[in-house]
Amino acid sequence: MNLPPNSFAAPAKLNLTLRIVGRRADGYHLLQTVFRFIDYGDTLDFRVRADGAITRINEVSGIMADDDLCVRAARLLQQESGTPLGADITLHKRLPAGGGLGGGSSDAATTLLALNRVWQLDLPRSRLLEMALKLGADVPVFVFGDNAFAEGVGERLTAIALPPAWYVVLTPPVAVSTARIFSHPELKRDSKTITIQSFSVDLAGNDLEPLVCREYPEVARHLAWLAQFAPAMMTGSGSCVFASFAAEDTARGVLARLPGTMTGFVAQGLKRHPLHDLAR
Repeated sequence: MNLPPNSFAAPAKLNLTLRIVGRRADGYHLLQTVFRFIDYGDTLDFRVRADGAITRINEVSGIMADDDLCVRAARLLQQESGTPLGADITLHKRLPAGGGLGGGSSDAATTLLALNRVWQLDLPRSRLLEMALKLGADVPVFVFGDNAFAEGVGERLTAIALPPAWYVVLTPPVAVSTARIFSHPELKRDSKTITIQSFSVDLAGNDLEPLVCREYPEVARHLAWLAQFAPAMMTGSGSCVFASFAAEDTARGVLARLPGTMTGFVAQGLKRHPLHDLAR
């Protein structure tokens, strides 16, 4: 993806597996998941301000500026670094809210990585990871920068090599409430743990999928359609579902058969985050 100098990619992620293996005393769930970056996502533009103000200068449907994770990330970085600089932020939103693609988390991570460079702070990746976790459980992996096997609440990350793949991703017209699903009394919370060595993309599964499909019939409908062509699963807490294909032509052929009542896209799996080299 070729972007102007002040524009930075915020790629989506897919969860190639998502297992709930327990729960901490504070209520947070203990997970095991594999994050895969794909070449589809949001884009953020940054313009440095000398007056210290941090402003998202465009409207984004359904997201108030002060609640936007990218604005919160910029203010946190400003506070933690002590820089007098500010920024005008433009968020070009393509990823759906409540889709399980990590849109807000990716936007926040891209903000940390980009402004660390644009503000010439040169903070190490370890510092940015500490800030990322304050913003949300999915933010650290985008700062980490490699496809990853994640444990804990998502903060214990180990780089994992994944085979090349093309994905058909369907975007049901519903926003799944992560809080609602994780607090549901019928959610499975006792999966057996796996190791990074035992993970296989052919044995993937998502412990949240049965519950989400029951609570959100549109997710179940999209999943059933896609499963006609290849093993399909839900990403994150939903609502998006995906299937993997070895060849781009095959993936695009499946997408071409999509009914008019459904929407989706084709994306290639990435070896690593496109902004990986902005931090050391």
